[in-house]
Amino acid sequence: MKRLAAAVLAAWTLSLPLAAKAQDDGALVTLQVMKVEVALELAQAALEHCREEGYQVAVAVVDRFGVPQAVLRDRYAGPHTPDTATRKAWTSVSFRAPTTDLSENTKPEGAAFGARDITNALMLGGGVPVDAAGSLVGAVGVSGAPSGELDEACAQAGIDAVADQLAF
Repeated sequence: MKRLAAAVLAAWTLSLPLAAKAQDDGALVTLQVMKVEVALELAQAALEHCREEGYQVAVAVVDRFGVPQAVLRDRYAGPHTPDTATRKAWTSVSFRAPTTDLSENTKPEGAAFGARDITNALMLGGGVPVDAAGSLVGAVGVSGAPSGELDEACAQAGIDAVADQLAF
């Protein structure tokens, strides 16, 4: 299983855009990161979208390295939701993919099933990468809506709310 998970990670790493690989020409790398104010605004917009839909959720925004920048929990969201949202965001940024896609691609009969054994990985819908001008700058995870697809819709609403600030 561990070999399979390593193979899946290697395949994803090899599929990185050439532009990302081109940055490795020197001893230093230049990165773009989201300001914490933008991460908080994104989280608030996702939470508000879920509220408008009638869902009590938690929202987590992580930076490009998977470190939490903002975590919000609505008053009636379950006690498990902040951790679940954070793990969804971490998984999305780690695999550079929406967790809804990962959930499908890592089903028990699939070749990538071993990826589910990676510590902290959570292959449930609701995690969405945040890109800015083609560069990964973080991810958002939402937990608490009735389905992963609805969690993902809230996450996307948060991204849409700050999209103009991320177009650099």
